Amino acid sequence: MPASIENPQPAVIPDLRNRLPKLEPRHRRPQPSNPLPVPETPNLPTPPDLSTLSFSKPTRRILSPHDHELFLASPTYKLLLAFVFGLTDSVVDSAVSTISNDSLSPAVSKILNILDKVEDVVQRSPPENQGDSRFGNKGFRDFLDLAAEEHRSWHEQLGVTSAAGIDEISTYLLQSFGNRTRIDYGSGHELNFMLWLLCLYQLQIITMSDFKPLVLKVFTRYLTLMRLIQKTYYLEPAGSHGVWGLDDYQFLPFLFGASQLLHHPFIRPLSIHQNLILEEYGEDYLYLGQVNFVNSVKNVEGLRWHSPMLDDISSAKSWAKVEDGMRRMFVAEVLKKLPVMQHFLFGALIPAVDGMSTEEEFGVPAEDEETEGGEVVVMKDGMKHVHQMNSWGDCCGIKVPSGVAAAQEMKKRMAGGEGLRRIPFD
Repeated sequence: MPASIENPQPAVIPDLRNRLPKLEPRHRRPQPSNPLPVPETPNLPTPPDLSTLSFSKPTRRILSPHDHELFLASPTYKLLLAFVFGLTDSVVDSAVSTISNDSLSPAVSKILNILDKVEDVVQRSPPENQGDSRFGNKGFRDFLDLAAEEHRSWHEQLGVTSAAGIDEISTYLLQSFGNRTRIDYGSGHELNFMLWLLCLYQLQIITMSDFKPLVLKVFTRYLTLMRLIQKTYYLEPAGSHGVWGLDDYQFLPFLFGASQLLHHPFIRPLSIHQNLILEEYGEDYLYLGQVNFVNSVKNVEGLRWHSPMLDDISSAKSWAKVEDGMRRMFVAEVLKKLPVMQHFLFGALIPAVDGMSTEEEFGVPAEDEETEGGEVVVMKDGMKHVHQMNSWGDCCGIKVPSGVAAAQEMKKRMAGGEGLRRIPFD
């Protein structure tokens, strides 16, 4: 009898479901979170008691990394954050056109009048003939000297009667137009304009109810004025990173402007690539207006070429992401950068803390008394170091010509039928 043939057992198929990587669509993959927390807005303290205040000429007190650390842990640091971020919060979802001139307080109207007078000083201080040079025009020093002669009546108009008080707060206003020695301008000078407004708040000349018009009317007027000054005197970018920076000159239009657009129904971060949007809404929204101005002064077209950081930021999904990033950048790239903050000025209204260095201890001149070249002495690795600020904020770079100057020179030459002379920085 033949042996029975057993049926072969089927091969066992291994279960690989838990051993193979799980496939996920790319658009569902979570974005890496930013390790830096979004800076919070501290509570704005009440103004000081003016009866016990003794005004003093503002001086530099951040002259070493230790001084910088003391500042970052001080009440003045929180005061500055509270003021700037308070201004930012005040313009959420607000276009410039939402503020009418009739609704302005007398103090805000007087501040606008002062900026008009500064523009008149520009008109009376023509630039020197420097050929086709694109570096800073020395006529800028004549403008600052004339403004220094006339500013006292401007502040008296605001109700500041004390000569010492005028000397203190006017220092911030005059420094907000640029550096007289280096003939440059950057985010540190822009910050001085905020400090001037902060002094007016500390003096109780302006109040929190003025915050929205301070951004939408006063700061926009200051921007217009600074663009005129930059075009007239070819101010060099202070500490510019070139195309790898956010902007050659300004920072706050992007912070305030992102807050304005926070919940806009149709303008998205990518909209900055649409010229029609920039032209139609540039006057109402600071972010769009600044991008439009940057486009107008660059000699190549396209943000990806002349402003790749702005181009990268435009890929953000919402204005909330952009605003959060701008808040982080204000702290990280302005307040926490020693090359910027070593020019920060402290007085009675914006006080330093005990233990910070003084200009006398370091033997350095005052900010407005620097010698030609603009070198300052800072502590680097325990040693005094002569630092040249016509650079990228590092030790130590080279002078950077103005992109605004390049655009102005191009207009002159095109009008005369000539081409623009190329230089190695183009």
